[in-house]
Amino acid sequence: MAVDKNHLPVHVGVIMDGNGRWAERQNKIRSAGHYAGLTKAKEIVKAAAVLGIKYITLYIFSTENWKRTADEIGYLMNLIRNHLKAEFDFYKRNGLRLLHIGDISALPKDIQNDLHTAMTETAAFTGTTLVMAINYGGRDEIVRSVKKLVANGACDVTEQTIAAAFDVPNLPDVDLLIRTGGEKRLSNFLLWHASYAELLFTDTLWPDYTVEEFYADIEQFQNRNRRFGAVLHGERNE
Repeated sequence: MAVDKNHLPVHVGVIMDGNGRWAERQNKIRSAGHYAGLTKAKEIVKAAAVLGIKYITLYIFSTENWKRTADEIGYLMNLIRNHLKAEFDFYKRNGLRLLHIGDISALPKDIQNDLHTAMTETAAFTGTTLVMAINYGGRDEIVRSVKKLVANGACDVTEQTIAAAFDVPNLPDVDLLIRTGGEKRLSNFLLWHASYAELLFTDTLWPDYTVEEFYADIEQFQNRNRRFGAVLHGERNE
């Protein structure tokens, strides 16, 4: 591994795409792909914690995913429910602080309670912060933020006030955004936070994504020249 631990991305966002197609290729039902995806998520989060990455956000369930079949939605909700209840030891062993982004009010009440419990119980952990994007949409988060400002009688709307009203007000911008599964789009994920993210797309289906590929993506990020709209010294301004 040639990852430079002194030049890590602060915040990595991951669109974990390809669970369903992975299951189809394995001649399994789609739920088997989602379960394999959860197992892979734990593996990658642990790898991020070992590296010392401060934030990793996983796109678990989008505001658009409610359009899926009732059976698939039910399975995904149960997977989230069971994971939150069963994985405290995993969080503790790896020093993971858990946060949630998304419209929590539309989730089943028991999952809302489990999320609040998990966030409370891991609040003092000082390792990697795992941000779970559940019932999340980038546009929805921006709209909800503006609505909060309006409800609170804000007289001035700025980038700072909008960001301060987000689900996680102090969440750093995304440095590296990885999408597996071959698609090359953001799919409404962290639209505000990813405005200057380095984007990496891989054809690898999420359950097949390895720690080695994750490290290779970190290395690729470290070899990119990030300008943030500026022209660096010695470059031509064209």
